[in-house]
Amino acid sequence: MEAVLTREEAVVRPDGDQRKTLDVTLKSITSLAENINAFEFVSLDGNALPAFSAGSHVDVHLPGATIRQYSLCNSPNERHRYVVAVLRDPAGRGGSVAMHDTLRAGQKIVISPPRNHFALAEPARKHLFIAGGIGITPIMAMLAQVQRRGEVFHLYYCARTPERAAFLDRLTPLVEKGLVSLHFDEGDPKKGLDLASTLAKQGEGTHLYYCGPGPFMDAIEAASAHWLASTRHCERFSASGAVAPSSPVDGRAGDTPFDVELRRSGKRCTVQPGESIIEVLRAHDVAVDTSCCEGYCGTCMTRYLAGEPLHRDTVLDDEDREEFVMICCSRSKSPTLVLDL
Repeated sequence: MEAVLTREEAVVRPDGDQRKTLDVTLKSITSLAENINAFEFVSLDGNALPAFSAGSHVDVHLPGATIRQYSLCNSPNERHRYVVAVLRDPAGRGGSVAMHDTLRAGQKIVISPPRNHFALAEPARKHLFIAGGIGITPIMAMLAQVQRRGEVFHLYYCARTPERAAFLDRLTPLVEKGLVSLHFDEGDPKKGLDLASTLAKQGEGTHLYYCGPGPFMDAIEAASAHWLASTRHCERFSASGAVAPSSPVDGRAGDTPFDVELRRSGKRCTVQPGESIIEVLRAHDVAVDTSCCEGYCGTCMTRYLAGEPLHRDTVLDDEDREEFVMICCSRSKSPTLVLDL
């Protein structure tokens, strides 16, 4: 994810707020499991950090003008620190390797304030969590919140081996209470969690939350397809063909040109097949805040005022899509899409 703005720049969001950054200190780096480290950030002056809710993530600005999003895994009740857990993935796009190999305790780091596209549902009679591998990170914060509120929950945590599962020391007491189930498949899918059986019936008032690798997420979406869309909540690490439960992706081969009108500035430009709205806006000297450029981080969420977007993100739900569009990856079904920019 390439950074578009320098840390001195701020971009006006659709709601009029500005996206700011925070200067923090990397206080500690702790090994949690094989190739998984926890990174603890604290404020430079010792003051409280901005509050966050369970499911939130922050952008971490890394060397080389790279920005990556990582979920906060500590309790939302903590204001003195942010903690993220990162799996070192040599096959990734470099962010996790940079976190593991270049960052050192004591460094000054630039991050974003927390934002949340994976929040706990309120109210819910029961919370059902399914985590795959490093997908446990946002769910750890959720567990802390539901336990503090005394709400009913169960977690299914899936990993290849115990050595590759983070937070086992904290989860073991919950396993003993029957609140957490561990599943280690050792690379054999037949030994893993039976998703079809687990998700066969939706309990009244139950909400499902899931996070993990792409194929794992796709399998959960398929197994829970009969659940009410409003009760399924997920966070992906990358874009997927299975964009949203109720909004399949249209074929890209049929992309057609469309115009983008910027209501505030009065600019109008054409987006050709093969171009993104973001690329065209930058070519017309319009500063836009982006990060992943694949529709899963939520950074470029923009309000539209007229037209019919062709949504291709993995963040917005059906209600959000009536008002917002992710302009890094989405297009327009209508000849003109009017943006609140």
